[in-house]
Parts: sequence; structure tokens; C-alpha cells
Amino acid sequence: MTLFRQLLIFTLILFFLLFSGTWIALIQGTRTFLAEQLASHAQDTATSFGLSITPHIGTEDYATIDTMMNAVFDRGYYKSIQVTDINGNVKVERHLNVAIEGVPEWFIKFVPLGSPSATSSLMAGWIQAGEVYVESNPGYAYKEFWNIARMMSIWFAIMGLMVAVVGGLGIRYLLKPLRRVEQQAEALSRRQYIIQETIPRTRELRSVVLAMNQMTNKVRSIFEKQAAVAERLQNQAYRDELTGLGNRRYFEGQIKPRLERKDGNIKGALFLVQVHNLQTVNKEKGYQAGDALVKRTAELLDAATTQYGKTSLARLGGGDFGIFMPDVTPSVVEGVATDIIEGFSKIADENLALTENVGHVGSILYTKTATLGTLLTEADNMLRQAQDEGPNKWKGGTLSDIDEKAPQGQEEWRATLDRVLEQEDLTLYAQTVVKTTDRDQTYHREIFSRVIQEDGHVISAGVFMPLAQRLGVVAALDRVVIKQAMKVTREQAGADHLAVNVSAVSLKDESFLDWIYAQLQNVPETMPKLVFEFVEYSAVQNMDTMREFSTRVREAGHGIALDHFGSSFSNFGYLQSMRPDYVKIDRAFTNELGKEDSDSDFFISSLCSVAHSLDVEVIAEGVENAEQFELLKELDVDGVQGYYIDKPGPLDA
Repeated sequence: MTLFRQLLIFTLILFFLLFSGTWIALIQGTRTFLAEQLASHAQDTATSFGLSITPHIGTEDYATIDTMMNAVFDRGYYKSIQVTDINGNVKVERHLNVAIEGVPEWFIKFVPLGSPSATSSLMAGWIQAGEVYVESNPGYAYKEFWNIARMMSIWFAIMGLMVAVVGGLGIRYLLKPLRRVEQQAEALSRRQYIIQETIPRTRELRSVVLAMNQMTNKVRSIFEKQAAVAERLQNQAYRDELTGLGNRRYFEGQIKPRLERKDGNIKGALFLVQVHNLQTVNKEKGYQAGDALVKRTAELLDAATTQYGKTSLARLGGGDFGIFMPDVTPSVVEGVATDIIEGFSKIADENLALTENVGHVGSILYTKTATLGTLLTEADNMLRQAQDEGPNKWKGGTLSDIDEKAPQGQEEWRATLDRVLEQEDLTLYAQTVVKTTDRDQTYHREIFSRVIQEDGHVISAGVFMPLAQRLGVVAALDRVVIKQAMKVTREQAGADHLAVNVSAVSLKDESFLDWIYAQLQNVPETMPKLVFEFVEYSAVQNMDTMREFSTRVREAGHGIALDHFGSSFSNFGYLQSMRPDYVKIDRAFTNELGKEDSDSDFFISSLCSVAHSLDVEVIAEGVENAEQFELLKELDVDGVQGYYIDKPGPLDA
């Protein structure tokens, strides 16, 4: 029971006790008064009637006495009147059977008035001739008494109601600070830090509010320190201070695990970008001008690649930048390179460089297993060739022949994707995520979409999604994947939750949002709950939309999660407002576990502390061996995903 109810009940009990005591006292006082009035009335009547019949008693004119008695008795205030002679013989009398109407029997028994009586002597001269006996009728008194008691009860009931209403409002007002303290405590349990600005005047409540504010500030400070430590470790180890991009260590950590994929889907591209004559710019225009040119180039590269969620962008040193794009096609490579070269022309117009020759781009497309060293060497060769061709040039090459089974060119891709959308012909693959505490306990299964051509050739989402983005059909493809997932039963899925990757592009599509909200209201009970995964970078860039989407999704009983967590160098404070169900640590950090020169262990441990303080669970992706699994378990990671656990396969297999 709430304190409000307890105080209200206590107030009403006090009022009831006060009412009961007052009611009883008033009833008893009224009863005494009425009894005395009845007795007085009986005595007055006996005296006055006795005097009026005295002249007739001596002559024994009982006929006249009878007439006079009738006149008195007919008033109805008497139960009995008798006239007796000196010997006690009744000469004249009248009696009334008393029937008290309209008064409850329990009330009569509770407050008995009785029938007070009185006598008066009759004198004939100086000699007593008889006696008058009068007994009052209590009926009228009871009716009046009952009316008074009833009106008192009604009045007290009205007063009780007023006490309940006014008292309730008063108590509620007095307890407002306590309610805010309750809300503050509930928010604190959700790691939301609310400070009460209005301090109550009541000393006891004031102390409680001030103590809660102090505790809230202290807990917030602890969380902020944890987040700051994790961010500092991440920045020191993997971030370039000038541009905010990843550094060489970050770049290599992103590439190596993707080159070592075991699903046979080995394709992608590596770019090397070099700013022309950066040292000369520093010498002639100053280091500030050189830094401005480097930062502007970083902005250009980010803009050219930001639409591709799995892209890794880093400053390798000086004016050298690296771009790694897994699962891309030649047309995507050409599009990105063209955007960069066009951006160089804009930088030249801004007079940030010494000449129109701002920089060059070299790229290598690979469709076979290759080492990082090989890719860097080949990309560097392409870069030198681009420099030989003139200012602001791009040169690209390949390590093998392009997969001729996949669609070639934008128009062929458009036809393929149109067919997929028309026929909703996407195949769902799934990979199991397990808990570190028990490998046999499934955390969820993550969905991957595949296009299977007529000849059986499988095209992964990493290949066709960049093309879908250029063609503007990403939201349509996401719809198909979600519709397919909603047809899956728990028996098919082998889990109670399915994780579905959704593009941030879809969140900007109002029709998609309206559709997904409507769909989530009609999810069959037989299917697993859906968890929508978003790439961290994209989610942070669309924070307002993500918050609204998260709220609507959770109201429908589903979940939100972040993928590639830690790779975007975002301030971890956003976790407090977004509150995803879990985050997936980028495989680059998993790949560096246990290395002597790596801070990955400490970074993951700090990240887990930050996430767990917000009741956000942590999953590590890219787990390839038992050593990584055991290290992640020791670091308090909640779940793991990778080839060591499970290989992606058809969902219904």
C-alpha cells in the first residue's frame, strides 16, 4: 500500500473516531434533554390539568372531567392520563397504544427514552380528593430525535467526504517531493540521471531530496568516468587525433579479420589516397594550412564513403589515407573513386592546396584470398600510376578476374534487383549467437539475406546492398527481408529471437516506418521476436529518428541493437538515451585479443563496464577460436558470434 493511501486512511480513521465520539456525545445529550423535556411536560400537564378539574372533583362531576380530559388527551402527547379518587379508584382515564412510525427499531433500543410520568394531587378545599396521573407519549420525541440523528449523520458524511477530498489533495501536494524522489530512483535504476531543481521546505523531505540529488550526481559521475576511460583507450589506440578518423592500427585491425573470412565470400576493394606535396604546403603556407588541407580531405573521403556501412576509413600518416570496402563491385569502386576525384577539384577551388593538383587515388579490387601486405602493395602501384597520369587522377586494378556470374554494370544490377523485389526472391541465412556462460544456450540468431541466381550462384548482401543504395531500393529490400523473417516460426529459427539488419536509409523513409509499425502490431505468436540491428555509425548520425523508432519497436515487444560497436569513435554517452538491448563489438577488436601490443582486452573490459552499467548486454562478433572465446568470457562479454560457434546457413536448413 502506498504512503498516500496509508496517510489518507489514517486521516479518515481519525475523522471517524472524532465523528463517532461527537455523534455519541450529541446523541446522549439529546436523549437526556428529550427525556427531561418529556418528564417536565408530564409534570406540567399533571399540575395544570389537576388545577383545572379541582372545582369538579368535589362535586364528583366526572362527566365534565371526562370532557376536559378528552380535550387534553387529543393533543397526542400522552400515553396515559388517569384521575383517581382518594381511595385510588380510577374514575376517568384515557390510554393510547404507542406506535412509533418512521424510526428504526435499533435506534429505539440504542437510545431508550422511556415514558416519563408525573402525578398531581386533587384538593377539595383543604382535603385531598384524588390524584391525576400523566404518562408522556415518547413517539413524537423519537421522531424528532431520529431526524436530528439522521441530519447529523448526513452532515458528518458530507464532512467526511470533504475531508477525504481536501485531505487527499493536501496529502498529495505534501507528498509531491516524495513522488519525485520515487521517479528519480526509478530513473536511476534505468541509468537516467534526473536532478530535482525544486527543493521542498519540509525539513525531512528536503533532506531526502538533497540526498537523492547527491547520489544521482555521484552515480552519473561514475558512469561518465567509465565512459571516458573507454573512449580515451579507444582514441589513444585506434584514432587519429587531427582528423578523427581511424589510424593505421585501426585500419589494419578492420581489414585482417575480413580477409580471413571463412565463408568463401572473399571480395572487396582497398583504396590508397595521397594528398599531393603536403610537406611543401606545410613549409610554404604553415602547418595550420597543412592541417586544414588534411582535415578537409578527411571530410571529403568520409562523404564519399559514408553511405557504405562496412567501409573502414583511416589516416595512415601525413597526407596518406586508406579506404577498405568489403563485398563491393567494380561499379561501386568506380563511383567512390570518381566522387573523391571530383572532391579534389572542389578543394582546389577552395585554395587549400598550392596548385590544382590536390591528390591521387589508387585502388585494387580483389576477388580471391589475399594478404593485407599484397593489397597494400598493389594499391600503392595503382597510386603511382595515377600520379604518373597527371593531377587529380585515379587508377584501379584487380587481383583476379571479376566474378562473371554476378551481374555486371548498373543496368544489369537494376534488372536483378527489380526481379528480386517483384518476386520477393530473397533467401534468408542465419548464424547462431550463444551465451558465454553456456554455449548450448542460444542468445539469438542473426539473419543474412542472399540472392540466389538461377544457376545457383549466391550473392551476399554485402555485394548487392551498395548497388541497392545507389539505385534507391534499400528500404524496399529491407521490407522483403522483414516480411520473410515474419514468416519464420520458432521451430524453423531455432531461437526465440531473430536479429535483422536494417539500413539507416530505411529510417528516413516515412512509408517504410509506417509499414513496419503496422506490421509489428500483427506479429504471429508462433514466430520469434525481432531485434533490429543498426550499424553504430549510422544510428548515431540519425539519433532522433533512432530514439523514436526504438520507442515504437519496444512498445510492440521487439528489440533494438547496434552492430560494429566501437568502430565509429562515437561518444558512448548516447547509449544512455538510446538503450539498445545489446551491442556487438566490432570484429577488429576481437581479432586483436591476446596480442602483446594490443589494448583490445582492456578496451573491451571497459566497454563492458559502461554497457552493463546501463543494463545493455555485450556481444562479440568474429570469434574464430577457443582462445578468443575464453578471453571474451573472462572479460565479462555476454554473448559471442563467429565461425567458432556457427557458420551461416539457410534459415530453414
